[in-house]
Amino acid sequence: MSILNNDVNWDSWPLEEYLAENYRELHPSDAAVIEHHSAFYRTLPPGSIDRSVEFGAGPNLYPLMLAAGASRHLDAVEAGTANISYLHRQVTQGPDASWLPFHTLCRRLNPAVPATLSAALSNVRVVHGDIRALTPRQYGLASMHFVAEGVTEDFDEFKDFCRLFVESVVPGGHLIAAFMENMPTYRIGAASRWPGCPVDPDLVAKVFAPLTERLAVSRIDSDPTLPDYGDSGMVLLTAAADPER
Repeated sequence: MSILNNDVNWDSWPLEEYLAENYRELHPSDAAVIEHHSAFYRTLPPGSIDRSVEFGAGPNLYPLMLAAGASRHLDAVEAGTANISYLHRQVTQGPDASWLPFHTLCRRLNPAVPATLSAALSNVRVVHGDIRALTPRQYGLASMHFVAEGVTEDFDEFKDFCRLFVESVVPGGHLIAAFMENMPTYRIGAASRWPGCPVDPDLVAKVFAPLTERLAVSRIDSDPTLPDYGDSGMVLLTAAADPER
């Protein structure tokens, strides 16, 4: 049977292995995501968004850097205790040096990003909670990276997470996201097993089309510098929540 989100102990997420495999250096795929997202953020006036949310933040800091160019306040909402502790340390005690190349690229592609990495994280509020419990329509922008397809094996539950992502913003609010393409159930480190729901650009577009306007979906190829998780690349999305919903 499919593994659902509630079947997983997210407090056991292997933080150090995940960071080592994915974020201790800037990989080409993440550089491509940053380039794609920066083009979107450059269309938003600096500081024009009062409140943004990173929907299932994990330990990934570059979406927070990107949003800092447009957002005055940013909630990083995350359920796993290890990820929460890591985010708190990065925001309050100073970020790891490994994130500096990510910030340099974010700022080069969008000069509205604050000049230092610490400044880019200064308006982040780390929120320990379930993204499914967020109050609808409270944010002007929502960002999501590798969450909906990486927390369940069930396509209907994937769709539910995507719907809640859209519903987290006000009507007409901005949406930006990245998904692993065709991600199966996957492993991090030597043993830990985590759910995956394979999706592709057509499926992502089909899920979001009824909920949004100005929907744009694209993809990038798989990155040979990353571990082979079984995916075939990444799917990238920008949209606005349908103001008539």
